[in-house]
Amino acid sequence: MSSTEQAAPTSPDLDRELKAKHRALWASGDYPAVAAELIPALGPELVKASGIRPGDRVLDVAAGSGNAAIPAAEAGAIVTASDLTPELFDAGRRIAAEHGVDLEWVEADAEALPFADNGFDAVISCVGVMFAPHHQAAADELIRVVRPGGTIGLINWTPEGFIGNLFKTMKPYAPPPPPGASPAPLWGSEDHVRELFGDRVTNLTMQRRTVVLDHCTEPAEFREYWKRNYGPTIATYKFNADAPATVEALDADFLEFLTSWNSGDAQRAVWEAEYLLVTATKR
Repeated sequence: MSSTEQAAPTSPDLDRELKAKHRALWASGDYPAVAAELIPALGPELVKASGIRPGDRVLDVAAGSGNAAIPAAEAGAIVTASDLTPELFDAGRRIAAEHGVDLEWVEADAEALPFADNGFDAVISCVGVMFAPHHQAAADELIRVVRPGGTIGLINWTPEGFIGNLFKTMKPYAPPPPPGASPAPLWGSEDHVRELFGDRVTNLTMQRRTVVLDHCTEPAEFREYWKRNYGPTIATYKFNADAPATVEALDADFLEFLTSWNSGDAQRAVWEAEYLLVTATKR
């Protein structure tokens, strides 16, 4: 267990309450739009990096609307898409149908997956499992459900990158984290991933890469995009809804962050978001 990690809550009631809040958070806004409009290339990249082949049994953990699960199915794999927030599945089923593939959709907690040991050839997650609050519990489950010799493939936002700094910008205004929770972008730290997996994997490779976010034309428009579509941002604004001065300060800090991170010009706003691409083989 890493120095930043604490034990998951022992009370079933507390854990159910926490997971209900997480489900509501990701059901708010329009995460399928975020996945489709900002990061459509990441799912196929993860599938390729994970070496997924026809006939492989693949589990996508915290799959959302299937941004990695659907490309895995297109590669010929037998895919199960799991997520704590089944409200996202309708969009996923629609997208899968548009792509001419079929996969299984299962409501599941990444920290307590309802699947047998060693049941999958590959377990993947594209900026998904990183948001489970108890990192060690989630990592243990990823390893448990993949077969020996099978692949774990992840894409995680880094603490130093755009999304990591988006969370840093919101942190002074956000609800306090639950006891024992670790910051999601820690999954983008190489040392943290090594600690979580320990000696239970081999062939651990980690590469820092970037994806260009250029969906909006200027910082103020991009701020409103996050406020409208992204669950964590929506939750932060909702937490301060009764404090107009605080919302105004959050708006100003959010705009300053987006302006300072904009590497484009007057014609085209561009934000580069760093992520960590992780692949490993279970011993």
